[in-house]
Amino acid sequence: MANFLFDPQKLPVESIAGEAAVVSARLTPHWLRSRFAHPPEWMPECVDEFGLQRKHPVPISASVLVPLVLRESGMTLLLTQRTTHLTDHAGQVSFPGGRVEPSDVSAADTALRETQEEVGLERRHIELLGTLPDYVTGTGYVITPVVGLVKPPFELHADPSEVAEIFEVPLSFLMDGQHHQRLSVQLPSGLRTFYAMPYQRFYIWGATAGMLRNLFHFLRA
Repeated sequence: MANFLFDPQKLPVESIAGEAAVVSARLTPHWLRSRFAHPPEWMPECVDEFGLQRKHPVPISASVLVPLVLRESGMTLLLTQRTTHLTDHAGQVSFPGGRVEPSDVSAADTALRETQEEVGLERRHIELLGTLPDYVTGTGYVITPVVGLVKPPFELHADPSEVAEIFEVPLSFLMDGQHHQRLSVQLPSGLRTFYAMPYQRFYIWGATAGMLRNLFHFLRA
């Protein structure tokens, strides 16, 4: 894995999370709107990775968009494969997003701006639903996941300096505990345990998989 201390795809799978999948009735626009408008009591699975690598000793605020695309065959999640030359999370599968800028008025504003810059998805196609708990990465980012429904048709244009590829994964695949692998690695700074959700030729892991686990718990609660 480019610019990283280890290749997660070479590690053995320790276990499968294995929880039952989110039922299909909950993977609909109407149900999701209601869930975010009236959230239940639930327990986030926040893995605090900060301090494992310390690329940024002072946490950096960032936001990502969790884009749920309304396809006729069922909802999908839009993701990006980052280019291999980036300083942080190079080559990894990520949500579109990035650092908070002084001109941003909210976490949602950051996520929408970064999404348009990275993949060309315009704000007018996105209906914001709400946010998930912040996720702290080992690289020193405090990430706010902003969840939104994306209505086709839309055009995408990847920023070649940041995004190598744009792809979609069925939401039903990601919201099934049978597809959530647990792995761990011993680093000089400590033991790191993380999730992976491989899909076809894409390896979804780390912070992206961690935030998806929280979406999974939130929808199952």
